[in-house]
Amino acid sequence: MANPKQYFHDHFVLLLLSINAFLAVAGSIFVLASLSSGHSTTYIVQCRDCSNEAAVNKFTNGSVINLLGFVVFMLLVLGIHALLSFRAYRIHRQTAIFILFLGILLLILSVIVANSLLVLR
Repeated sequence: MANPKQYFHDHFVLLLLSINAFLAVAGSIFVLASLSSGHSTTYIVQCRDCSNEAAVNKFTNGSVINLLGFVVFMLLVLGIHALLSFRAYRIHRQTAIFILFLGILLLILSVIVANSLLVLR
C-alpha cells in the first residue's frame, strides 16, 4: 500500500498530472480563442450521422454557451481525475496512474471533437 504523502513526490504521477493540466488549459484556450474570432453567432454543436439516406439535417446549430461546455468539461476532467488518482494512490499506485492515463485520453478526444465542430462552422 502506497503512502498518500508520497503522491506528490512520485515523478511519474507528477508528469501525468502535468500533461493533464497542459491538455486541459491548452484545449480550453484553443476553444476560447476559436470562439472569440467572432465569425458568426451560431455554431454547429452536434453532428449526427444517420444511417439512412433520408436524413435531411445532420447538423444541429447552437450558441456559444453550448461550446463553452467543452471548456467546463475539460476543467472538470482535470479536477476529477486528479482527485480520483490521489484517492486511489493509497490503494494501488498503478490504479492512480491508469486513472491519469484515462484523463489524458479523454482530454485528447475532447480537443479533437471541439476542433471538428469548430471547423464545420
